[in-house]
Amino acid sequence: MNAQEAVIGIVTASDRASAGIYEDESGPAIEAFLSDVLTTPWRSLRRIVPDGLEAVRDAFIELADRDGCCLILSTGGTGPAPRDLTPEATVAASTRMMPGFGELMRTKSLEQVPTAILSRQTAGIRGRTLIVNLPGRPSSIRVCLDAVFPAIPYCVDLIGGPRMETDAARCRAFRPGG
Repeated sequence: MNAQEAVIGIVTASDRASAGIYEDESGPAIEAFLSDVLTTPWRSLRRIVPDGLEAVRDAFIELADRDGCCLILSTGGTGPAPRDLTPEATVAASTRMMPGFGELMRTKSLEQVPTAILSRQTAGIRGRTLIVNLPGRPSSIRVCLDAVFPAIPYCVDLIGGPRMETDAARCRAFRPGG
């Protein structure tokens, strides 16, 4: 039996990147991580949207409901600046919150920089979609994904998404019983 393709949304929340003032490096960093660790078929749907509640929330809802993403990874908009509203957009788009993702990402990031305490990343579930907020810097994205990705395939299993397998040498996905 062929594995079902995982459709993964990647949302970059950035006023400047969405306006074309600078090139998005964070979305490609997420894709590079996924290419490195996933061994099952997958494809990404990328969106670059302005910071703020409505644009980010609407991108999450569209990717989950219309495009059928099993996982949405967002980057940017998680700090304390006035337009950093990605966590609020996640809450608005989700039916259940998964705060452990943000807790672990902050713990791991604090080992790198003391300003990680300013990050407000979170995660939530919308139907059969897991939404996870990541920081905006590519190096920080890797630190956070290394920390939380081992739990993501099992979470996607539990909410009815496709089975995602990882290269155990790069990221060992945890599933109870093996």
